[in-house]
This record gives sequence, C-alpha cells and structure tokens, in this order.
Amino acid sequence: MHDSLAHMLTSFLALALQAAAPAPLPSDPIEADWRDIPADELLVMTLANDREVVIRLAPRYAPVHVANIRRLAAAGWWDAASVYRVHDNYVVQWGDPTEKKPLPDGVTPQPPAEYDWRRFDAVTRLTRTDPYSMATGHSADGWPLATNGKVAWIPHCYAMVGVARDVAPSTGSGGDLYAVIGHGPRHLDRNIAIVGRVLEGIEHFSSLPRGTEGGLGLYKEKRQHVQFVRGRLASELPEGERPRFQYRAADNVRFAAWIKARENRQPPFFNLPAGGADICNVMPPVRRAP
Repeated sequence: MHDSLAHMLTSFLALALQAAAPAPLPSDPIEADWRDIPADELLVMTLANDREVVIRLAPRYAPVHVANIRRLAAAGWWDAASVYRVHDNYVVQWGDPTEKKPLPDGVTPQPPAEYDWRRFDAVTRLTRTDPYSMATGHSADGWPLATNGKVAWIPHCYAMVGVARDVAPSTGSGGDLYAVIGHGPRHLDRNIAIVGRVLEGIEHFSSLPRGTEGGLGLYKEKRQHVQFVRGRLASELPEGERPRFQYRAADNVRFAAWIKARENRQPPFFNLPAGGADICNVMPPVRRAP
C-alpha cells in the first residue's frame, strides 16, 4: 500500500514538474547541435596571477598563420612575452615588445596575406547588409563571415584575434597578436589576418589599464607590461588541464530561428524590433563542454 502511494506521489510530482517547465522555443538548441572544438584549435594563454585566456584558432581560414601559431606555442614563444599595448575601445596587443626575439625554426616570417576566404559558405544569413559587406552570416563550423560577393572573411568583432603586422607588404608572423576589446573595428577587415576568437577570459584583457604612448595605447614603461606565464595548445597540456569547448552548429532550423530572434527582440523589454542585426551582435554561441 505504501509503495503504491509513493509511486502515485512520484508520478504526480513528475507530471507537475513537466507541466511547470516552459516549452522549448524554436531557437533552443538540442544536444546534437553542440559540436566539439578540437584541442589543437584551442590556444591557452596564461597571464600572471593565473589569469587564463582561451582562444579558438581558425586554421581553415588562415592556415599558414595558424600553423605558425602552433609552432610558436610548441616552442614556448609566449612564455616570456607580455601585453605591451592596450588601446581603449580598440585592441589589446601582446608578443615581443623588443621586436628582436628570433622566431623558432619552421615559422614562416611572412605568410601569405590570408585576409580573404575563397567562398561565402555561410549556412545562415542575416537579413540586412552592412556598410562593410554585401552579406553576412554564420558558417556551419561556428564562425561569423562577411562577403563582397567574390570572397569572404571573418569580420573584426569583439574578442576576435588578429595578427599584428607592420605596413605592407608585412603580413605578420603570428608572434605578436591582438584581441579586439571595443566596438568592432570593421575597417580592419581584409587588411589584417584574423586567426581566432577569445572564447573565455576576454575580461583579463579588457580590464587592463590603458596605455597612453603615441596615441596607440602603448605602455610607456616596461614595468607596465603584463607578463605571460605560458602559451600552449590545449592538445599539448596534460589531460586534466585541457579546457574543452563546443560551438553551436549553424546548419539547422533552430539556429536560423535563433538568428531571427536576435534580429527581432521582443517585449516586454523591447518595444520596437529592429528587423536586423550587425554580425558582431550575433556571434556564434560557444560553451564549456559538459
């Protein structure tokens, strides 16, 4: 009798909880929509005081630059590097401030100008164009893309990582990198190689004191530099130290519904849906792997 009563109560509670749970939205992902990011695409940068920044690399879009970055990580290039530039509402830049440190063997000093991708293979497109492109959208592998109708590129949005360079024909080796910490500087699109995106820890860059030298955000004195302790690919770290991340795939109706929802924010907070969105305001979702 007691067992039957307990079973009835358990069933009733389960039904009550199910009824109370909100129905999933068309834009909600299912578990299969989350795809693992390979460990050799994750660059783990550790600053002093155990501040960790995790960057997803984009080998498909900048293969030579990313190959350089992988060799630089394997050689411990950033183990004695520093942040030497923090330009307000623009970028944080790090690497060798002396510009004298020799590159490791196997690093290409001047890679091709990997500023463009061959085709616009975005599987979900945004409704409106923007001043910098004819169309924008998201690739199935979790990257935002823009196009002029001939080539495509990863746009300069918040937390994107690019390769610092000198004036052309310099393309930058990848030894010095920067991350966007302000409003997306889209005027840099197709002028500098984008090689990745900060997935976690951007606050460790964006909260740094601003530099004041030369109007470029450079630190005036070496004591202001923020030191790195280590820069490694996740695939090079011990198993227990490897961060694991997933991106949300864009090749499904749920992602398309998510884009539509981002373009048309609804009440009660929003009174007037915009009917469109900037690509930098609909960055592909990522998460720590469960």
